Amino acid sequence: MASDPGSLAGRSVLAIFAHPDDESLACGGTLARLADSGARVILLCASHGEAGSIWDPSLVPDGDRGRVRAQELHAAAAVLGAAEAIVLDHPDGGLRWSDVPELHAEIVMMIERYQPDAVITFDEDGLYWHLDHIGVYERTLTAVRSFGAKAPPLYCVTMAHGAMRGLAEAAYAKGCAKGDSGFWKITPDAFGAGAEPGTFAIDVRPWAARKLAALRCHRTQMSPSNPIAWVGEEEVRRWLGLERFRRAPLESIDVSMLEHLGEAMARS
Repeated sequence: MASDPGSLAGRSVLAIFAHPDDESLACGGTLARLADSGARVILLCASHGEAGSIWDPSLVPDGDRGRVRAQELHAAAAVLGAAEAIVLDHPDGGLRWSDVPELHAEIVMMIERYQPDAVITFDEDGLYWHLDHIGVYERTLTAVRSFGAKAPPLYCVTMAHGAMRGLAEAAYAKGCAKGDSGFWKITPDAFGAGAEPGTFAIDVRPWAARKLAALRCHRTQMSPSNPIAWVGEEEVRRWLGLERFRRAPLESIDVSMLEHLGEAMARS
């Protein structure tokens, strides 16, 4: 297991996303690297993902998609080494407009409770312009800003345009049915399209196996046409092995753990 033993002991990270599986796809490698380095990683998921399509109904025998997807999130969190995974009950599909004051207040409460050294969420593009993801970015940004000069550093994760296309092509070469909708009915070219480029990257290539294993914990989302079901560690290392971030402009100025990890990559 690759690690940075003890270097972040006593520090904590709050990662805030919209649905189960967002955490693993967006920055599962970084979360695993942080956990292995001694940081306490807390996952906060705004919804149970109950509106997500389920490719195999036998995976949800009682029809309660939200319950099963929350279980999958807890399994992925364990793979990534997260200390806690908290699932809120806001409506999947309505996160940008529904319960806005409530979600804001809950994020503020979580920051007050855990006193994180860093907060991670989507960037303003929501990985592929998903409105729920954009809503979580907006709620997280305003919540963190409300702390003024005492705000923890906020890191927004994005994807390099073309990375998911490369992963898809690798899967097609292994026999995955060719098409543009295998990633949860999202064309690979939507990921990172028009996004503001990340300003630094975290090298998570040694954590590729953990990222892939965490993604596959989300079994209801892993249909036979999903390229992630076909690729292996080497393809994930190649196409998703650098996770990209941008630090949100806030009053707080301390250089935090993610920049340190990015600097370590640049020196290696």
